[in-house]
Amino acid sequence: MSQFEQCLNQFDKTCEIINKSEELTDVNYKETEILKHPQKILEVAVPVKMDNGDLKVFTGYRVQYSNVRGPFKGGIRFHPDVNLDEVKSLAFWMTIKCAAVDIPFGGGKGGITINPKELSQTELEKLTRSYVRSISQSIGPDKDIPAPDVYTNPQIMAWFMDEFSRIKGKNVPGVVTGKPISIGGSLGRDTATAQGGFYTLEETLRKININKENITIAVQGFGNAGYNFAKIAHNSGYKVVAVSDSKGGIYNEQGLDIEEVIVHKNKTKSVIDLPGAKNITNEEVLELSVTVLVPAALENVITEKNANNIKAKVILEIANGPIALNASETLAKKNILIIPDVLANAGGVIVSYFEWVQNIRHYYWEAEKVQIRLKEKITQATNLIWETKEKYNVDMRGAAYIIAVGRLREALRVRGI
Repeated sequence: MSQFEQCLNQFDKTCEIINKSEELTDVNYKETEILKHPQKILEVAVPVKMDNGDLKVFTGYRVQYSNVRGPFKGGIRFHPDVNLDEVKSLAFWMTIKCAAVDIPFGGGKGGITINPKELSQTELEKLTRSYVRSISQSIGPDKDIPAPDVYTNPQIMAWFMDEFSRIKGKNVPGVVTGKPISIGGSLGRDTATAQGGFYTLEETLRKININKENITIAVQGFGNAGYNFAKIAHNSGYKVVAVSDSKGGIYNEQGLDIEEVIVHKNKTKSVIDLPGAKNITNEEVLELSVTVLVPAALENVITEKNANNIKAKVILEIANGPIALNASETLAKKNILIIPDVLANAGGVIVSYFEWVQNIRHYYWEAEKVQIRLKEKITQATNLIWETKEKYNVDMRGAAYIIAVGRLREALRVRGI
């Protein structure tokens, strides 16, 4: 199955569970068929004049999956593997995620098929602005609000907002989230995905009664989310024994000093070769005997091929779709608890919602207020998902989907769609 077909497979399974439940028999299965199709798919040419004078044309996408509960919302990634199937899948997951944590957005996603590491800063800016011009008629604060994703960052969001504002002839900070603080970004947005994942993990660990002193953590991926999660967990007293980036991983069974890892990474451009730690592969990071495994890089890193080798007791999906659907079934048989991406990494979109609200009101919150509201929102979602899991005898992913599909279906019903 393609990645998007796997998404629909999970969706169909959820609808079957809902349809069989005596308490949820009012759900009309056919009414949810609309949610198996994106509302709009944009594929655009992104021309860029390179530093050497050559003109190159890249392919960009924006999939607007559903806006039944609010404007489309979702990140933009610059990556050589970006393709339409992937972007459709990510847009679908955003739709489920926003509904599962109950924020008034729909789902969207975008990307450009490009390796940004091969571009100069000037070329990267030209690429961003060209992409904005290509999709400008389809986005806006009340229509579709992008955000950073893989290999995009606050600077790219700043160029994005500036180009859109130029097109509209006025300042429009609410067109994107994840911006620098100086032009309307929210305090706490840079660490929100990791912080939300950490709050979710702690709430879940309390429910399964695992002693903090005995917990070991491995983080696969050391980008913004993985790096910040490792730092937050380490500073909170957890033993992080392994981390990795695109070049490989490092392991120390006694625990890593994450601040030391960060200094080393900034100096050498990789976590590998850290003094006092053993170099291991990304695959080996996934298969370590740890309490908590945190896949924080790309999707489909755990598949049928390596699922039987996973030894963690809990998997926290900070990345989008790091576990293939068939691998989830294998992990379930091994009694591995999966905290799904639609909950585990929802901190980013929750604080993006806060940023959007602040932009609309032109009134900005203190960092403490952002943290308090993030913790309240994601803890409430975690508890409801756990209660639903116990009530309907499903896993946490199934519970999140039951909640999300129920909310989406209700929005469709009352809107008369």
